[in-house]
Amino acid sequence: MKLIGMLDSPYVRRVAVSLKRMGIAFEHESVSVFRGMERFRELNPVIKAPTFITDDGLVLMESSLILDYVGCLKGAGNGLMPVALAERARTLRLTGLALVAYEKAVQIYYERNLRPAEIQHAPWVERVSGQLKTACAELERELTERPLSASQDIGQDGISIAVGWSFIQLVVPDLISAESYPVLAAFASEAEQLDIFKSLPMV
Repeated sequence: MKLIGMLDSPYVRRVAVSLKRMGIAFEHESVSVFRGMERFRELNPVIKAPTFITDDGLVLMESSLILDYVGCLKGAGNGLMPVALAERARTLRLTGLALVAYEKAVQIYYERNLRPAEIQHAPWVERVSGQLKTACAELERELTERPLSASQDIGQDGISIAVGWSFIQLVVPDLISAESYPVLAAFASEAEQLDIFKSLPMV
């Protein structure tokens, strides 16, 4: 199996850390959708990161769909999602909040770095920034009320949150500070000390 994409993408890194956490062997080819577009096109003509190629040669896309596939490979109860409905629902909520934060941070980064300054749309950036801050505030509240463990048995919610926080600090640290979200920052910092994270650094 092969994972295609750069680890500075939270979506790619989320998949890579999850695969490592589940003990699934994979080859990682670090290809940029920008600088390595032609190579990426050879592997996946729609040029989408992350791309995952199964042992049968099937090309999969979208981090959650890739993780659904590998979860099925491990079998029910052996993946990173709880089986019990209540626990699964909470994991889905936390993971969803983390994915919203990814998305909004990416949108802000692209607006700032890919669109010429004279045509950047300030109301759009303000709106998206508000969504990012709200997602982080919700995660802060959730982790304060019911802490997660950033230990060796970290689940999909914890992986997604930690990867997202590190990405946000990389691309929009001026908007989201550790001082404003101390519980979230502490959790991510602890998770980043795990071997599965250190072996797959964002930068």
